[in-house]
Amino acid sequence: MNRPPKIPQSVLVVIHTPDLHVLLIERADAPGFWQSVTGAKDFAEEAWGQTAAREVAEETGLDAHAPGHRLRDWGLENVYEIYPQWRHRYAPGVTHNTERLFGLCVPAPLPVRLNPREHTAQGWWPWAQAAERCFSPSNAEAILWLPRLGGMMV
Repeated sequence: MNRPPKIPQSVLVVIHTPDLHVLLIERADAPGFWQSVTGAKDFAEEAWGQTAAREVAEETGLDAHAPGHRLRDWGLENVYEIYPQWRHRYAPGVTHNTERLFGLCVPAPLPVRLNPREHTAQGWWPWAQAAERCFSPSNAEAILWLPRLGGMMV
């Protein structure tokens, strides 16, 4: 089945608790690659918040708008070069992606439902340990923002 090329605009959603334990999920197509929730817009006009909530649901089964959950747009973006092994998913000539950062504060570490085609394992770690586990420098940096953002997240 041929899919349309991915839109080079995505979200990174750091799911965390008030005491800064962070959920990471391991990629199925790259064992050892731990990350936060990520995903591209379905269509160019899709709102960033809509993309974030959709990706959280698709990748973890969590409802970003459930009682006690708080999805926040951090108003930060990264522009990075797409890893060569994943460029085939984009239109020819697309080499960079714009990633919008979000935080999702949940009341406590929650069990998640992974899509086995995308992720094979999950775990909750204190923020500094989670940052060390991330394969993506931009993901690690986003997690390192958590203590500095403080009360904005809860």
